Amino acid sequence: MGQIETVLQKFQTNTRDNLLPILQEIQQETGFLSEEAIIKVSGYLKIPTSKIYAVATFYDQFRFTPRAKYRIKICSGTACHITGAESILDQLEKKLKIKAGETSRGGLVSLELSQCIGACGLAPVILVNDTFYPEVTAEKIDEIVDFVNSKVEN
Repeated sequence: MGQIETVLQKFQTNTRDNLLPILQEIQQETGFLSEEAIIKVSGYLKIPTSKIYAVATFYDQFRFTPRAKYRIKICSGTACHITGAESILDQLEKKLKIKAGETSRGGLVSLELSQCIGACGLAPVILVNDTFYPEVTAEKIDEIVDFVNSKVEN
């Protein structure tokens, strides 16, 4: 039995109320919501796959591709936007050779935008996995990319 089936078995009642908890647990177990997962949830809950996909795409928390080993999140909230998040994003896209929302070949690095990281007083901010970088400057971007590249190369 696979991970998806194991998650589904935990939910004794197959009601629509369980849709979000099921999707959350599947993503926690597998790392993302695959097409296979959505089809299996559809069959279990008797909900069309299009409706499951519509619900899942509404929430930022759900992913439809595997996570990269190193996830770089740039805050694009108001404070970060005003203090230069857009130019930081441009620099990162050039240095990493990927656009926001993309993952590098081999799935090692992804670049993501976040609505708000919750550190407005330290704007602009970046998260690399769980490492927080406040008051990011062009020089800090070089340090961050060098750090990520050194991890990727090893």
